[in-house]
Amino acid sequence: MYTGIVQAVAPVTDIIRHDGYTEFHVEFPARLVEGLQIGGSVSVEGVCLSATSIRGNTVTFDAMDATLSRTNLSDLKVGDGVNIERSAKPTDENGGHAIAGHIATTATLVGSKSEMPGAHIRFSVPEDWAKYIFPRGFLAVNGASLTVAEAEGNVFQINLIPETLRQTTFPRYTVGDKLNIEVDHQTMVMVDVVERTLTRLLDKRQ
Repeated sequence: MYTGIVQAVAPVTDIIRHDGYTEFHVEFPARLVEGLQIGGSVSVEGVCLSATSIRGNTVTFDAMDATLSRTNLSDLKVGDGVNIERSAKPTDENGGHAIAGHIATTATLVGSKSEMPGAHIRFSVPEDWAKYIFPRGFLAVNGASLTVAEAEGNVFQINLIPETLRQTTFPRYTVGDKLNIEVDHQTMVMVDVVERTLTRLLDKRQ
């Protein structure tokens, strides 16, 4: 599990494509390599990946083609930075919200506006996922825990403070780019339960 508080932006130093999966080599800050073991879970742009190799400060992750198809990892290039968060310990403070690193969908950046000292960014999501996004609700966007400022139809807006812009990869993204979205699990469960209950009640009345 993760908290959604990005600990570093780390550069991708190599990408090696294989049959069925892709290797990503990421140069970690020394402080985040300490204690990391092979098989350890790390949030990379919001995607839960396991470390397969650690050489110095370079950590390697394998992403299956299925993961690439539903995330934006397939868009990464050597030199790009990625949001990094080590898995949380039970004693860690949770300054964000509980995140699993299981990406639901990608959102397309449809507009951005810089307004000192921060920025407003608007995204569109597939219709099937829009029902889980509410104003003042939580989302993980590329692994960062964020509050939804506005939501209408399948478009939502998040407001970014300067610290978030400084500590994450958001400044790299432009209109048309895709970002990874993890919806709040509790919100998803409640929406699905209400939807199923209403469907059953309506079916009984017919």
